[in-house]
Amino acid sequence: MLLALTLGLSSCGNTIRGIGNDLGNAVDATQDAGRSVANSVN
Repeated sequence: MLLALTLGLSSCGNTIRGIGNDLGNAVDATQDAGRSVANSVN
């Protein structure tokens, strides 16, 4: 579910640079979400 969301968000870039930035942001957001989940479990 989260992976599908990040792929959808990262596909919004029109240029190669834009896609690279979107992928970087998606990875950062995914890592932040993972940390948030880990913190809430603890």
